[in-house]
Amino acid sequence: MPSAAASAREILVRLHDLMASRTTAQAKLNSVVQIVGEAMSSEVCSIYLLRDGVLELYATRGLAQEAVHVTKLAMGEGLVGTIAQEVETLNLDEAASHPDFAYKPETGEEKFHSFAGVPIIRRERAVGVLCVQHADPHKYDDVEIEALQTVAMVLSELIANADLADASGAASARPQSTAAMRVPGLKLVDGMGSGYAVYHQPRITIEHTVAEDTEAERHRVYAAFDKMREQIERMAAQAEFGVGGEHDEVLQTYKMFAYDEGWSRRINEAIDSGLTAEAAIERVQQRTRMRMRQIDDPLLADRMHDLEDLSNRLLRIVSGQMGTAAQMGLRQDTILIARNLGPAELLEYDRRRLKGVVLEEGSLTAHVTIVARAMGVPVLGRVKSVRRLIGEGDLLLLDVTEGNVFARPSAAMEEAFETKLQLRQKRRAAFAALKTEAPITLDDHRVTVMVNAGLRDDVAALDVTGADGIGLFRTEFQFLISATLPARERQQRLYRDVLEAAGDRPVIFRTVDIGGDKALPYLNKEDADEENPAMGWRALRLALDRGGLMKVQARALLEAAAGRTLNVMFPMVSEPWEFDEARALFETQREWMNARGRKLPAEIRYGAMLEVPALAEQLDLLLPNVDFLSVGTNDLTQFLFAADRANPRLAERYDWLSPAILRFLRRLVAPTRASNVQLAVCGEMGGRPLEAMALIGLGIDRLSITPAAVGPIKAMVRSLDRAALIAFMDELLAKPPRDMRGALTAWAAKSGVELA
Repeated sequence: MPSAAASAREILVRLHDLMASRTTAQAKLNSVVQIVGEAMSSEVCSIYLLRDGVLELYATRGLAQEAVHVTKLAMGEGLVGTIAQEVETLNLDEAASHPDFAYKPETGEEKFHSFAGVPIIRRERAVGVLCVQHADPHKYDDVEIEALQTVAMVLSELIANADLADASGAASARPQSTAAMRVPGLKLVDGMGSGYAVYHQPRITIEHTVAEDTEAERHRVYAAFDKMREQIERMAAQAEFGVGGEHDEVLQTYKMFAYDEGWSRRINEAIDSGLTAEAAIERVQQRTRMRMRQIDDPLLADRMHDLEDLSNRLLRIVSGQMGTAAQMGLRQDTILIARNLGPAELLEYDRRRLKGVVLEEGSLTAHVTIVARAMGVPVLGRVKSVRRLIGEGDLLLLDVTEGNVFARPSAAMEEAFETKLQLRQKRRAAFAALKTEAPITLDDHRVTVMVNAGLRDDVAALDVTGADGIGLFRTEFQFLISATLPARERQQRLYRDVLEAAGDRPVIFRTVDIGGDKALPYLNKEDADEENPAMGWRALRLALDRGGLMKVQARALLEAAAGRTLNVMFPMVSEPWEFDEARALFETQREWMNARGRKLPAEIRYGAMLEVPALAEQLDLLLPNVDFLSVGTNDLTQFLFAADRANPRLAERYDWLSPAILRFLRRLVAPTRASNVQLAVCGEMGGRPLEAMALIGLGIDRLSITPAAVGPIKAMVRSLDRAALIAFMDELLAKPPRDMRGALTAWAAKSGVELA
């Protein structure tokens, strides 16, 4: 099979003279379809261009010539319309089987089976589609698809010069509104902020695609790589987060991409095919975007976003267009708008002016999210069509707490936002004043309130909130942001730093909970390739199967806790034997270290996560061997109700205050108390005042919650008569009302319980 570079070069050589000829644009398009069709041995090659908001057949080889300038498709109509609307490639061995297939009888295309099409892109929008068809069913290979993408880039230049397509692309038919509007998104980093919309970067428009001197283009790319790497090194050295932190590891991983030889090799191959440096970077970037759309694994997609960020940076350097909003400087309070951001790009901004970030993409585990959290910058992600709905300079009110950004707000909206912001600040001040106050009920019962953590810097929340300790330290965060499996020394350093920062307050380390929705790119693909990953090969199941991974973590934890108490908890235990096997693994490592005279923890306390309902049926077998039990209400809820918590249609359907959940939890209280085993709730349920009140009414008095929830939960506990609540809960669960939430809310109001 020829290389992609050789296949594309063959076509570009023939196109080079054609582009420079003095023939009409229509004649050039007619020649292009002939050249591409012959080079790819394809019976059909067609070009559709966007004119007046619809895709018009402009040139074809193989379809009926009378269909040219007659066949038209709306955006999203048929395969061609889908490619243009989604700005993505289609490659089908049987076109008619695709759900978006639309037959146009005037074209005579019924005898063709296979179909491949790529968007012709200008300023990040599709201005047309280049497609090929073949009579026999077969998929086009990667070499052919890359050749089509290369031709599409050349066509973009031709179309722009001849003014053949709609100048503003697919979005021209939908002008931006100037009215006030609420735009929803995904909560990534909590907080509120107001400022004026600033676009992160103007799009680089590539004016010349075909290279005159391949070696000169190669040297331009080499120089750009050197300059980009210098920038990354400088920004990483100047990042000010204090000492240590997972964001440091994020930046190290980001730097690894900048030095990736595979990426630079692909760009060089594109230059070999005859493209300019800018066009070569763009072609590799388009390929990356196409792969991103095909990746179901959110973490691997996040790594691809880092590569996208670096591609944008490299393209700006090689083109000499370095003017991002960061370089030009922020002149006023700003809400930054971007499709996505890399961690280094966020670091370039003036933190005094940057009040928030709104992303069209983004995820909770993305590198930029981790860095933004360390910077204290609120981030709202997954805001659809953000660059169409929000204009440069629009006033924005960002409320990540509610998952919204308000664009061009009215005076009343501004006043309401400011009132809420002031109230939030007052409440935070009031909750901060409770830092030194213990969570003791009115009838003198002490409730233990701990925090959940996953980053080194999260430990600072203990001093800020006055929490009793860390009830859940998610060790997988270090694994999620790494490009390779973290070495034992690196793990040990993190665990030791956390224990030292916590002082005499307890820290419960949950062993690595990966797999499922937290797949890692460096694990075998079959570990993540599951139809129902939440109930599949994940957490303790995966860790026991990969004994080496768990042994390394066990050693790191034992070494880090030398001379201290080590609290270790195993996730997603389904059967008592799984807990026994995990504990035995730790004990074997302890014996190995002891035999070699290594310093050991003063005490090891072992616990289990109860997330799988089956474990509750075997408590009599489990409890004699555990020191504590923590209920993970997030997973428990989805397993009890067979409802995927990530499905938006089910997210609000099943209430944590349903009788099924509350009765299930109450069943755990008596046997754990009789066995002298500490029982805690460490899911999101415990961080909500009303739900936490219900848990206390069940007899559960240990909660591990988000740091932001500590103040409100303390306030609720200190206003509560626990004995009266327990009696009321017994009545409710004996004969549950139709609206359990309403009944609890009414009781709290009547009893003066603070639920703010």
